Amino acid sequence: MVREFIMTKEGYEKLKEELEALKIKRKEVIVRLKIAKEFGDLSENSEFEDAKNDQTFVESKLLEVTEKIKHAKIVGKVNSGDKIGLGSKILVESDLGEEEYELVSPAEATPLKGLISIESPFGKAFLNAKAGDKVHVNTPDGVVDYKIIKLL
Repeated sequence: MVREFIMTKEGYEKLKEELEALKIKRKEVIVRLKIAKEFGDLSENSEFEDAKNDQTFVESKLLEVTEKIKHAKIVGKVNSGDKIGLGSKILVESDLGEEEYELVSPAEATPLKGLISIESPFGKAFLNAKAGDKVHVNTPDGVVDYKIIKLL
């Protein structure tokens, strides 16, 4: 069975940009491999080994991104009035201060950039909440309390 990758239009566009960047990177790696082969003995050629490792990474990432694009199901933002849903951007406050997050599909999630999957414990805790609500998120370090300042 083919897995669908649910994502917003913005996430789909970012994937297409990533695919183009990977195609450029692939060409660069091919050039590096060709140059490294010219150095001779491949068994002790660190440039060749590095280029082969990069090639493996790029090809794997190309396959992953291509599959996501091929099986993407683009959905609109699922904000219901003032409730938080897919595509919502929120400003929250915790003991760590104020932070901004956007709730996205699992295929788009990049937590270090504030893009939180709606299927993660963090994302699930915020779904259907509203500005002013307090949300409790179970983390590996214990429960963290957040107050939703506003939807952005």
